[in-house]
Amino acid sequence: MITGHFGLAAAVKAGRPSIPVWTLMLATAWLDVVFVPLYLSGAETVDGAGYGGGVIHADYTHSLVGALVLAVLFGGGAAVKLGREAGLILSGVVFSHWLLDLVVHRADLPILPGNAGDLPTFGFGLWRLPAVSAVVELLMLAIGTGLYWRAAAKRDPKRARTLGLSAAAFGVATLAADLLGV
Repeated sequence: MITGHFGLAAAVKAGRPSIPVWTLMLATAWLDVVFVPLYLSGAETVDGAGYGGGVIHADYTHSLVGALVLAVLFGGGAAVKLGREAGLILSGVVFSHWLLDLVVHRADLPILPGNAGDLPTFGFGLWRLPAVSAVVELLMLAIGTGLYWRAAAKRDPKRARTLGLSAAAFGVATLAADLLGV
């Protein structure tokens, strides 16, 4: 779902041009960025492979409460550098990762970190239909890129074409890597 996350970041950039695009891209992937060291340490795991083919045991970074905590921490840090409004928006972008993952993941998203209390886990499982999931991601990318390009064209018509093509190429490359399991 990384491509869909980036599509959302592009859409937010269209409405909030003062927020640097790199912070939006980092925010939308923040749960996965924090997941990597936990995965490497064995604290979080993945069973299976391929695009949507695995069950992810990201019981800290991708728990509902963990995602909220990571969103607040990221937004708080951003607020110090970029201001309160940008910090709130970036917190929302971080948390949007969990909401988008809820749509595609199998029921592997816990409520509490570490799946404390062994409560039910959530996920609507769109990844069970890889072709449909890929189309949804492409649509999110196209819509986000389109909004970003339109906003950029209003601000700087000469650079708009380059920005739009760059964003689209980045998104397609990301989706291809995602589908290939790279």
